[in-house]
Amino acid sequence: MIFGQVITAMVTPFDKDLSIDYNALEKLIEHLIATGSDTLLVAGTTGESPTLSDAEKLDLFRACKEIAGKRAKIMAGTGSNSTIHSVEFSQEAEKVGVDCLLVVSPYYNKPTQEGLYRHFKAIADAVDIPVVPYNIPGRTAVTIEPETLARLAEIKNIVAVKDAAGNLEKTSKTRLLAPNLEIYSGDDSMTLPMLALGGQGVISVASHVVGSEIKQMITSFKEGKTKEAEEIHLKLFDLFKALFVITNPIPVKAALNLIGIPVGGLRLPLCEADEKTVALLKSELKKLGKIE
Repeated sequence: MIFGQVITAMVTPFDKDLSIDYNALEKLIEHLIATGSDTLLVAGTTGESPTLSDAEKLDLFRACKEIAGKRAKIMAGTGSNSTIHSVEFSQEAEKVGVDCLLVVSPYYNKPTQEGLYRHFKAIADAVDIPVVPYNIPGRTAVTIEPETLARLAEIKNIVAVKDAAGNLEKTSKTRLLAPNLEIYSGDDSMTLPMLALGGQGVISVASHVVGSEIKQMITSFKEGKTKEAEEIHLKLFDLFKALFVITNPIPVKAALNLIGIPVGGLRLPLCEADEKTVALLKSELKKLGKIE
C-alpha cells in the first residue's frame, strides 16, 4: 500500500476574513495524524478547491508538507475539467514536493471514455509521482467505466482509484479487469463493503472526527475480525450519513468546530450549516462521546 489505509480529505481552515488560517491548519494536521491519518488529501472538494486559487493551493501543499514531514504523505488535488490546466498544475504541485496527485474526472463538459483515458494519461505522462483518478459521477456527470480504469492501470504511475461512484458491481468489475489497481472508497459508508472486494482503505471525510475508529475498523477487517469491523461500521454509520445530510464540507466543518478543532467558516457559494444540521451533528457526536 502506497498511501496507507486512511487518507483524510482535509478541510481548508479559514480565519474570520476567510483567508487560509495556517495556525489552525497546523493544529488540524496534528489532530489528523494523531487519530490515524496516513495520508492527507489537500485541496480536494472537501478542501473547497473550487474557491481556492492555484497560488493558494500551492501554498497549502508547501505548508502541509512542512508540517506533516515524514509522518504522513501529502496527496494534492490537481484535477480540473481542462486537461491543459490539469497537466500544468500537476507539474507545479510535483515541483512543490507533494507525494502524489488526486485527479478528479472532468466535470460539466462530459467527455467520452476515450476522452477520459487521454485526459488522465496526459497528466500521468507529465509527472513522475503517483496519480489517482477520482471517480465521482454525482459531482461530475460522467463515470470512469471499469474498462477505462483497466486501460489507465496499465500506465505505470496510475496506481489507485478513489471510487465514489456508489456502484459495487462496477467496483467488482474493476477488480476483475485491473487487479493491481488499488481501490480506495470515496464514501465513508461504503468503506466496509469495498474492503470485502479487496479495497485498500478509504479517502475519508469522517476521519476528521472518528479517524481512530475508522482505522480500527479497517485493521480489524484485514485481520479477519469481520464481526468487530461490522460493529464499528454500524456504530459510525449514522455519523457517516449525518456528515453528508447537506453538501460536503459544510457538516464536517461544523463538526470540527463542535469538537474543539477550529476550522472557521466556508467560502461562498457554500455557507454555514443550518440549525437542523447542527442539532443532528451534536446528537451524533454525543452518542459517540465526542462532545458532552
